[in-house]
Amino acid sequence: MLTINDMFAEYIQAALEKAEYEVIDNLEPYYAHVPGLVGVWATGKTIEECRKELVEVIEEWIVAKLQWGQPIPPIGGHTIATSSKEPIPVA
Repeated sequence: MLTINDMFAEYIQAALEKAEYEVIDNLEPYYAHVPGLVGVWATGKTIEECRKELVEVIEEWIVAKLQWGQPIPPIGGHTIATSSKEPIPVA
C-alpha cells in the first residue's frame, strides 16, 4: 500500500507531466498551469524557476484540498484518497 508521501510524489509527477508552459509578456515570462487543477499555475524568470514554483503550488493545493475535505481529482491515473470526507489536519 502506498504511503501518503508516495501518493503525493506520484500525483505531483503526474501533474507535472500534464503541465502546459508558455512565454508571456511579463517580468516573469514563463507561465505554467495544469489543466484540470483549478487555480494551479505559476510563473518564473526561467523555465526551471517556473517549474519549481509550480511544484510548490501543486503541493499547497493538495494540502488545502485535504484540509478542507474537498476531493482531489485524479490526474494521469493517480489520485490522493483518504478514508474520511472530513477535513484533516496536515502538518
